[in-house]
Amino acid sequence: MVKLEQAHQEHIFKPIYNSNSRILILGTFPSVKSRENQFYYGHPQNRFWKVLAAIFESEPLTTIEEKKVFLLQHRIAIWDVIASCDITGSSDSSIRNVIPTDLRVILNEADIAAIYANGATAAKLFHKHQEPIVQRNIICLPSTSPANAGYSLERLIGSWKVCKDFCS
Repeated sequence: MVKLEQAHQEHIFKPIYNSNSRILILGTFPSVKSRENQFYYGHPQNRFWKVLAAIFESEPLTTIEEKKVFLLQHRIAIWDVIASCDITGSSDSSIRNVIPTDLRVILNEADIAAIYANGATAAKLFHKHQEPIVQRNIICLPSTSPANAGYSLERLIGSWKVCKDFCS
């Protein structure tokens, strides 16, 4: 068994948003698979894209381009709380030495009605590193990560439906 070492990582891809975005969904930091794919929620077991497709009654989203178009069509911005950190693999619990992203990049351009955290760790990191700067609240949704096995896909879809409220 290979033991993973903690390593300093930089966020390597840009947020997805435009001036029409109404909600902002924040993760913590890209997983190893997402970093390899250079796009959000790239682990095949992460249910993020399945959840969004279900609540917006969309066909499955497979390519990065389809996902970008979908997000912008539905007025959804996505990014992460962390710009760089020390992390072991994809483990949120191992995150140390956080440098936050500058959410004002999105908040100054788009009329964001609500900010959602994809999981408790994203919410916790937002409260610590972002809230004092942006002076905004965050709504914590259950994580779509495969590590959150306690939530079935159906239960996640039910919880995440609130995102649709601001997107029309």
